Amino acid sequence: MSGTLMKEQYQKAGISPEVIAFGAKIEEGLSDRFHKIDEIAEYNQMKVILAMQKNQVSAECMQTSTGYGYNDIGRDTLEEVYADIFCSEAALVRPQITCGTHALALALLSNLRPGDELLSASGRPYDTLEEVIGIRPSRGSLAEYGITYRQADLTADGHFDFEAIREAIRPNTRMVAIQRSRGYLTRPSFSVDEIEEVITFIRGVKKDVCIMVDNCYGEFVETREPVEAGADLVVGSLIKNPGGGLAPAGGYLAGTAECIENAAVRLTSPGLGKEVGASFGVNQSFYQGLFLSPVVVSGALKGAIFAANCYETLGFPVFPNGSEPRHDIIQAVTLGSEEGVVAFCEGIQAAAPVDSHVHPIPWDMPGYDSQVIMAAGAFVQGSSIELSADGPIREPYNVYFQGGLTWYHAKLGILSSMQKMLEAGLISLA
Repeated sequence: MSGTLMKEQYQKAGISPEVIAFGAKIEEGLSDRFHKIDEIAEYNQMKVILAMQKNQVSAECMQTSTGYGYNDIGRDTLEEVYADIFCSEAALVRPQITCGTHALALALLSNLRPGDELLSASGRPYDTLEEVIGIRPSRGSLAEYGITYRQADLTADGHFDFEAIREAIRPNTRMVAIQRSRGYLTRPSFSVDEIEEVITFIRGVKKDVCIMVDNCYGEFVETREPVEAGADLVVGSLIKNPGGGLAPAGGYLAGTAECIENAAVRLTSPGLGKEVGASFGVNQSFYQGLFLSPVVVSGALKGAIFAANCYETLGFPVFPNGSEPRHDIIQAVTLGSEEGVVAFCEGIQAAAPVDSHVHPIPWDMPGYDSQVIMAAGAFVQGSSIELSADGPIREPYNVYFQGGLTWYHAKLGILSSMQKMLEAGLISLA
C-alpha cells in the first residue's frame, strides 16, 4: 500500500500532515524495541496455549451457569488455567469481582484479621486503596476492623528502601503489599526481578509474612509473573491485561491455596467458597480474552513506547523515558497544566471507536481525593487495556496513557493527542 493512501486515512481521522510526519519519524527508530516485545508476546502466547491444553479446555467450558453455579466446569477449569499460567497453587477468577480495587480489597480483607498489620513496601498505595485501608476514613475499611497500616516509603529515585522496610516490619505485620505499577505517581514500575529481590529480603526479616503483589497493568509484559518471584498472592483486573479486551468485567487472584480459599469464602460465604458463583455467560469471553492477551499487551506496550518517544522529543518529562525497559503498560507524561491534560484526553477520546464524539471533562470520581479526567471510548466501560488515558487534576498535571487493543489503534490515539495539543497551542512541531 502506498504511503499516500495511508496518509489519507489518517487525515480522514483528523490528523494533520505535520503530525503524521512527526509520528512516522519517531516510529522509524523503534523497530528493534518492537521486535523484542514481539518475542515476549510469542513466549507468553505459548504459555497460555500450553496451560489451556494441559487443563483440557473444551467446548463445554464455554457454556454458562446461573443461580448457585454448582459444577460450572468452565469456571473451574479457567481457574486451573490461571493457576498454571501464574505458577500458583490456586486461582479465583470471577465476574463477581467488579474491578481491580475490589480484587485488592478482597485479598486484604480475606487474609488479614483484627490486630494484624498491613505494610506497604512500595510507599503510598494507589488512590482508591486509601479508603480500603482507612488512610482516608471510609465505611468497611481495614481500620474499622482493627487492622493497622504502615508504609515504607521508596527512595528518592523511586526504588525499594530495604532498611526502611526492615524497620517497618513488626511482630504483628501479617501482610506486605507491593504495587507493581506506578498508579498516579511518576516513580518507576517494578520488574519481576526487582520484586523477587525485595521478597527475598522481606523473607529474611520475617519468614512467615504473606506477600501480596498488585499485578494490575503488569500481566504478560515480561516472561515471568510475581508468584514465580516468591509472592504468596497476585491480584489483577480482567478489564486490564489478562482480559484481552473481551472480558466484560471481573478480576482474579492467584496464589497459595490458603490465600485463595480465604478470598473465596470472603467473596461468597463461609462454607461455600469456590463451589458457588455463576458465570452468567462470560466464560467464552474470559477464555478468548486470556488467549488473545499476550498479543494485545504487546500492542499496548508498543503504544506506550511510541508515546514516550513522541512526548520526550516534544520536551515533556515522560515516565518511563523513551529508552527504559518496560514493566507495565502505563505511560506517564507530565504536561504541566490542566489544559494540557484535558487536550491530551480529548485526543484519545476522539480516536476511539466508541463515543468518539464525546468530550471528556474532569469530575469528582468516587474513591479519589481530587477531580479526575478519563478518556475511554471503549467496548467495555472503563477497560484500560483498551485505548484510554486519565489523570488527576492536580500538580504536576500528569496524564497516564495505557492500552490499545492493537498497536495501530494505540498509534492513532497518540497522534490524535498530539493533534489536539497542537490545535490548543500547547506544542510546536517546528
